[in-house]
Amino acid sequence: MFRLASLLVLLLIWQLGSSLAGPRMLPAPLAVVTVIGAEARSGALFLNLAITLLRVMASFALAMGLGTALGMAMGRHKAVDRLCDPWLIILLNLPALVIIVLAYIWIGLNETAAIGAVALNKLPNTAATVREGARALDASLDEMARVFAMPFGVRVRHILLPQLAPYLAAATRSGLSLVWKIVLVVELLGRSNGVGFEIGVAFQLFDVTRLLAYALPFVGLMLAIETFIVQPIERHVSRWRPQRA
Repeated sequence: MFRLASLLVLLLIWQLGSSLAGPRMLPAPLAVVTVIGAEARSGALFLNLAITLLRVMASFALAMGLGTALGMAMGRHKAVDRLCDPWLIILLNLPALVIIVLAYIWIGLNETAAIGAVALNKLPNTAATVREGARALDASLDEMARVFAMPFGVRVRHILLPQLAPYLAAATRSGLSLVWKIVLVVELLGRSNGVGFEIGVAFQLFDVTRLLAYALPFVGLMLAIETFIVQPIERHVSRWRPQRA
């Protein structure tokens, strides 16, 4: 109920802002909805949303896989941590735009460069989060697993993953919100399709209505993923924590 009321207030503020600024600077909600409907009927909206979502998922999966492996290695082995920590700090502080531009220059204007650049921007965040989880692992549980000669798969499933779950959930939530924003920049700078490309075209034409017509559905899609997929997973892995009154 409160979320619906908040949304209605936002729409009212938007409508008021459009009246004050003018439709060219800030189109009214109805005008944006009209363009969204037209793009949806033509199929262009769904095509570009699907292309961008595929890039988000590919980049996210690559970054999570490599980042988790690196974070585990750094958290469990001091030598690896000392060796890789300077690189991790550099990547954490290197602007995303620099990585994207260098990827396009070195690899070319293709999907490999686009997905690789996004994954490289997300990877250090995942590695840093998982490293803290690996450092917090209970050594006594590892010792118990060795004493009882647990198979590797059983050890990972019943000892390692339950302890790392909150850290993986945190990396997933923060990483997903980071990845989709960077994907839009990647598409704007060097791809010929996707939501970011359409936003770039709208910017060149100074077409604010079209810009919002592509931005808002994609934001809504990512909010749906956050609400119906990420948050339930996070609640599931954190169910052992005491609930606030």
